[in-house]
Amino acid sequence: SDSNSPYLLQHKDNPVKWQKWSDKTFKIALEYNKPIFLSIGYSTCHWCHVMEHESFEDKEVADLLNELYIPIKVDREEMPEVDHLYMSVCQAMTGHGGWPLTIVMTPEKEPFFAGTYFPKSQKGQRPGMLELLPTLHSAWINKKDDISKTVEQVTAYLNQVVKSEDVDSNILDNQVVNAFKSFLNRYDSLNTGFGKKPKFPSPHNLIFLLRYYNKSQDSKALSMSLETLKAMRRGGIFDHLGFGFHRYSTDEQWQLPHFEKMLYDQAMISLAYIEAYQITKDEQYSNVVKEIFEYVMRDLSNKDGGFYSAEDADSEGEEGLFYLWKKTEIIDILGVKRGKLFCDNYNIDSEGNYFDELTKKKTKLNIPFLDKNQNFDKSELIPLKKILFDKRTVRARPSLDDKILTDWNGLMIAALSKGGQKLDEPLFVEYAEKAAEFILDQLTNDKNKLLKRYRRGSPGLNPHLNDYSFFIWGLLNLYDATHKPKYLSSATIFCNDMISDFYDPQNGGFFIGPKYGEKLIARLKDSYDGAVPSGNSVAVMILFRLANLTSEKHYYEIAENSIQYMSPKILQNPSSLAYLLTANIYNQGIHNQIVIVGKKNDYQTSQIIKKLNQIYNPNSTIIFKDVGNPKKINSVLPWIKNHTMVNDTVTIYVCKNFSCNLPVNNIESVLSLLKKS
Repeated sequence: SDSNSPYLLQHKDNPVKWQKWSDKTFKIALEYNKPIFLSIGYSTCHWCHVMEHESFEDKEVADLLNELYIPIKVDREEMPEVDHLYMSVCQAMTGHGGWPLTIVMTPEKEPFFAGTYFPKSQKGQRPGMLELLPTLHSAWINKKDDISKTVEQVTAYLNQVVKSEDVDSNILDNQVVNAFKSFLNRYDSLNTGFGKKPKFPSPHNLIFLLRYYNKSQDSKALSMSLETLKAMRRGGIFDHLGFGFHRYSTDEQWQLPHFEKMLYDQAMISLAYIEAYQITKDEQYSNVVKEIFEYVMRDLSNKDGGFYSAEDADSEGEEGLFYLWKKTEIIDILGVKRGKLFCDNYNIDSEGNYFDELTKKKTKLNIPFLDKNQNFDKSELIPLKKILFDKRTVRARPSLDDKILTDWNGLMIAALSKGGQKLDEPLFVEYAEKAAEFILDQLTNDKNKLLKRYRRGSPGLNPHLNDYSFFIWGLLNLYDATHKPKYLSSATIFCNDMISDFYDPQNGGFFIGPKYGEKLIARLKDSYDGAVPSGNSVAVMILFRLANLTSEKHYYEIAENSIQYMSPKILQNPSSLAYLLTANIYNQGIHNQIVIVGKKNDYQTSQIIKKLNQIYNPNSTIIFKDVGNPKKINSVLPWIKNHTMVNDTVTIYVCKNFSCNLPVNNIESVLSLLKKS
């Protein structure tokens, strides 16, 4: 109960005597010679709630756990290194993973059993807790040799995972094409998206395809990404009344969502729509960005800055209840004529269009979604949506996970900054800046190291790689949007800390936890791009970006070494490291540094920056040097200290790999120089 984790607090009244992950708990387990029952989840996880209700709230199960085991609860969002380690074990031992994650292990943290959700009693082939707990405890007492063998195999596997293999770097050039071909093979041309149900947005894959199109001009890459983005916005995975995206679609058509709303999804999905807008100049994509940001600013924003983590899938004990409608209810609210108009457009049915995930039966409840090729919103529907949204606000809301995480906030800062910059919307930049200042003020310790989590006035927990790489991403985008040197300066300071605390100089790549962090049976690295890009993929991208801003070669070398470390995984399954390959595309392109020297708040300067922001050129960086106060930017980027204003008017230097053309004073000359490069 002294925890600040919403997930752990959800379990504080269970009859199971949950312990914290701590040295003290492991010493107790050793002293009493009891195995550890480790349960890992997060506050908005639907199946975590189900297992809690069926098993952890049940006295019979609790008595077994308390008597035979030392039970430990871990919030995966607070301890991702622990989660990643044991999820790797679960996938290796069972061939699958997920949450809740269930691990049984020795007091030395060595796992010998792994699984996910278990009911109270056996269901079909799935054993229940009442069968599992005595059986595993019996093995602990009577089959020590078997357990030792399992532990040895698991430890050997984990140690192997960390080692690097040499791969010819030339081979990697083909993997960008192979990843594209993999997406092409898995593309669902009927429903869009990739593979079968469930369908996840995985926006970093869509960003990869947009960047691949920009590099290769292959129209299939563009159409796969754009058609998927359009289908997602029409589908029930998008909240048509309150905006924002749900976690994933349980069907192949993007219609029936799993209802959690995660901050990181809003950030990454909006980045994909921004990129689509930049390429097409089609405002239907920029409008989706504005809708997502409206949801985030309204429902996930802390008044002091910073963004909350998520909204639950469940309300009043049922998944999705907050978002579902009976047809009669809509007709009652809107009246017959307007109600019919809404129902016809949004597929609202008397029998219900929402199927129960388990029974597959219609429920008389509906989730609004649009048909294929339908306009995102006809103007006559917008006021009707507003009426229903207002009515929905009086319902019992899903619970809010109100912790503020550094890494997810980093993503949101990156998205809002880029949205504000590219859509010319200062409000988005304002929210991004407020969140960045919140992290700099509240989520750094006295040594200026990042902390992981803030909740109800209390910051804490050691950081992980994602906290650094995602927040640096946010700071770099915020610099692009504001041209305030302090954000670039902070990005370089945190990047140097990331290298000293997380980088593996022997093998390349970055560890999940810092060198001063939790001592586990193996120190692992995360490389696959899952719900969000991996910390390593983002680290590589920001290192390339910083190398192209600062001209510091060691950033480039560390990024290259990290790609080399991850190259066996790229060869194995290139599309599963799509964001790393996006970083590779960025690195192989022509890099322009556009240095603008002028007076702060000068109209002509702001117009030039505005026009340059409208060009889709992901490899260009705009640097602004204020002649009234050049010291700060000169100290961060010493290579521009001799760039001066010419003819007493705003002056632009177009540089390629730090070699600059002669200065020019007008945007037309800049555009023609950029075309030549």
